[in-house]
Amino acid sequence: MKIFHCITKLLLLIPVGVFHFHATVAVGSQPNIVVIMADDLGLGDISFHVRSIQHKTPVVETPTLDELASQSLWFTDGHSATALCAPTRYAVMSGNNNYRSYAPWGVWSTFGESAFKPDHATLGTVVRDAGYHTGFIGKWHLGGDFYIPKSDSFYRGPKNGDLTGKVDMTRFVSGGPRDCGFDYDFTTPCGIQGPIYLLYENQQWSPLARNSEIIFLNEDTALHPKDISDKGPGLGDSQWDSRQIGQLLSAKAVDFITNATTNSQPFFLYYCSPMVHLPHCPPDVFDGKKIKGQTPTNHLDMLLDLDMQVKRIVTALKDNGQYNNTLLIVTSDNGGLADQPAEKEGHQSNGGWKGNKNSPLEGGHRVPFFAVWPGRITPSITEELVSNQDILATLAALVGTAIPNDQAMDSNNLLPLLIGNGTFRKRDLFLQQAGSQCEVMVRKMPYKLIMQSDQKRTYFTPTKLFNLEDDPHEDINLLEQPKYQPVSQTLLSEYKDVVRSKRPTVPGHL
Repeated sequence: MKIFHCITKLLLLIPVGVFHFHATVAVGSQPNIVVIMADDLGLGDISFHVRSIQHKTPVVETPTLDELASQSLWFTDGHSATALCAPTRYAVMSGNNNYRSYAPWGVWSTFGESAFKPDHATLGTVVRDAGYHTGFIGKWHLGGDFYIPKSDSFYRGPKNGDLTGKVDMTRFVSGGPRDCGFDYDFTTPCGIQGPIYLLYENQQWSPLARNSEIIFLNEDTALHPKDISDKGPGLGDSQWDSRQIGQLLSAKAVDFITNATTNSQPFFLYYCSPMVHLPHCPPDVFDGKKIKGQTPTNHLDMLLDLDMQVKRIVTALKDNGQYNNTLLIVTSDNGGLADQPAEKEGHQSNGGWKGNKNSPLEGGHRVPFFAVWPGRITPSITEELVSNQDILATLAALVGTAIPNDQAMDSNNLLPLLIGNGTFRKRDLFLQQAGSQCEVMVRKMPYKLIMQSDQKRTYFTPTKLFNLEDDPHEDINLLEQPKYQPVSQTLLSEYKDVVRSKRPTVPGHL
């Protein structure tokens, strides 16, 4: 039995072959590139998936995302690199599995040391080096360097609590987007989940209002108590309002696109929306459209906020005559949230898969992943296994940038799949990790093995084994049957061998 069988009759399943790593678009035809990374967006959060793949009636409509999806190559077996935010963002930016980082479970602190070295290939550098004007807008969550006042030392302490006078928050010194190849940035270091609750433009603090101050934000000092998210109080802009951040970031994206259009260079925008993460604080109105209270829950209202952000970006591309010459990729950092009030209304953020964000099960990391390029990408649905860490190798192939042999070790070039030119080399081995429980996964069809590890990755104990062809929804743990122990041990040995040897996990790596 195939894993995926619910394919809309209106879309064709594309053929899959084998491709050469260097397949590129012809010189002089370089498109603009926009990559949109949503936060905690599950498959079931996009009404296209609910209607076209699950054949159900959506609880919430996402019209802009649906319009894009209908024009896209949609990956039903598309995954986030991990089941949590920070490690996925490293993997997408670097093209490496997170175990190759000094922080294998992610750099979670605003004040954590960056996992990127000056010579690392990143999303920004591979495109910038091909002559693109590059921009990063949105949630960073990859650490950063801030000075201790009156010193040249970086603060490396806790991110929570009252750090007034302990860290200089007026500038993002290094370890941010500029060090990863972006010419322009408008960055919130931790999204809307804070701390810290601040915005930076070109790594300088960008006050939200003339009377803004950097203060200790808690439920007493914040404009809205709910702005202080599940991650707690910390330093922030005295005028911080989570309800307005999506509108502010997308306005900056529009400005970037408009300004970049006047240049002779093609442009690349990496837009990392902080929606639909906690706190669930939807705006009352977005560009004249009512948002708050338009769905059964605040969480679902945030989907409307995200859809409006994407609408602004798409509209800006069209208004500036760039839409038809832009490759646009949409994905998410992990699976959707398990939101009980939304589930009671019939909403399945995981799109019908088991598990949600943080889980090693498919719903924890099977995410929206689709690409649009009018006239170059034929709208269709594919079952091909892909990961959003594949974006780096894909963009490098698109713009003609060579990746060093020791970089982007786990990023697979998807360009032949996208444009139907060249041959594609399938993954035969897929390594992932889940979330806070330190679980790792290895997939070699038809099997997927889940293992328990620890923070230091000192052991890997098999806990679950599934045959994804016969049991795509992971109902039967084959480890309960002694005859499958050899399969488990083979996959465990292969996982350990790959990690210890540090060899690439994608075919055709240089």
